Amino acid sequence: MILDLLGIVQQDGHVGFIKQKIILDKEFVQSARKGRSPEKRFRFAEQCRESACTQWRDNKCGVIDQVISMLAPKQVPDELPQCGIRPECRWFKQEGGRACAVCPEVITDSLSEK
Repeated sequence: MILDLLGIVQQDGHVGFIKQKIILDKEFVQSARKGRSPEKRFRFAEQCRESACTQWRDNKCGVIDQVISMLAPKQVPDELPQCGIRPECRWFKQEGGRACAVCPEVITDSLSEK
């Protein structure tokens, strides 16, 4: 599995995006495992597996459909956040700027630390 670093989770829980695509190496993974869980501190992106994923429905990603319906972005921002994976982002290909409008709100690890 190859992961890209999409952003860093800010204190308010929103994601601060990284401008350039960063493919993670073993050194980063080892370092990120120290302290709190990596998912609490970073936002990762994995290559879309399409029909091999349980979220794939009707030839599209069900996750972004669900997020957009929950957060209902009223309008697409004039300027999209800088993003290192947009050229290959499944959500952007599927929903365009609407996906970018809600992406910073997506938290991948909302469970409390023990």
